[in-house]
Amino acid sequence: MQSPPLRDIAVIAPNLKRRLSGVTTTVVRLLPLQAGMIGIVATGPGLPAQLPHLALWRCFLVPRDRWRVWHARRNTEMALGLILRHLFRRKLKLLFTSAAQRHHKGFTKWLIRRMDRVVATSPQAASYLEVPATVVMHGVDCGVFEPAADKRALRRELGLPENACLIGCFGRIRAQKGVDLMVDAALALLPERPDVQMIFTGRVTDDQKGFFEEQRARLTAAGIADRVHFLGEIDWDAVAKHYRTLDLFCAPARWEGFGLTPLEAMASGVPVVASRVGAFEALIRPGETGTLVPPGDAAALTEAIRDCIDDRVRLAAAGPVARAHVEANHRIESEAERLVAIYREMLA
Repeated sequence: MQSPPLRDIAVIAPNLKRRLSGVTTTVVRLLPLQAGMIGIVATGPGLPAQLPHLALWRCFLVPRDRWRVWHARRNTEMALGLILRHLFRRKLKLLFTSAAQRHHKGFTKWLIRRMDRVVATSPQAASYLEVPATVVMHGVDCGVFEPAADKRALRRELGLPENACLIGCFGRIRAQKGVDLMVDAALALLPERPDVQMIFTGRVTDDQKGFFEEQRARLTAAGIADRVHFLGEIDWDAVAKHYRTLDLFCAPARWEGFGLTPLEAMASGVPVVASRVGAFEALIRPGETGTLVPPGDAAALTEAIRDCIDDRVRLAAAGPVARAHVEANHRIESEAERLVAIYREMLA
């Protein structure tokens, strides 16, 4: 995608992190949509070449012919926006998006107080802020995340069991994501349900290798390791395909900023069991699109999964309801439009 001429740039979205993260993914997903509505560019490392982009050094030389919005999502990006405005005299209106569901540290509070506008990604995140905030929840691309036309054929293509009841849990392999709680559930449920299997996707970082090996050892000792599949880190298209193969998705994180995986699963026509962290309470309708359980509660997670997989008719019926819920309430197009409206208000 071609970047707009410098004079037409109205919004700059910095991404000051090389490694892929949830924030980076948000920028990558939103910008192509927003570029059709307003002159917007990303800046910083680690971004796909096809995004409209402004070299970071050029931000220090942006003409002072008009006001522009600087949309920060990290502390470093707020700080750079302040430097550009006050030291380099760039005409920038500063916007910050907060996803954190915790009390901010002193430096972060200081930065936030100096923003012209603040957005929170959920009502829960807004409750931790000491300044007024507009809630704009994340959305997902319902064209990328959609139900499978033929689930069995897709499983066959991906080398997954065609006739199993398949439970998924996607994200980095670590305790924060509740992977050990899923293993607890597998140990309790799988021995008596030979048709049930689990798949995990996500990277195992060096500091989590011991944790990962411990979980594998527990499954091996119980004789069910061949029915719990750790697929490692897979590319974006493959992740979307794997969602479509599932009968049930689980997001048992102990804490979370926002957490997109339940939305991605529901958009794929898959009901969800999730912990009450991040924005999950605002995303999931208990009894309709999924179930919520207390964070860190292995027994409650196990019971919720049992209720789902032991009533396959109800489980199958929940998928279309989950898809319809996301289409009606959580499309990424709506997120992009609401943010662009805020940009226009700030520039008016």
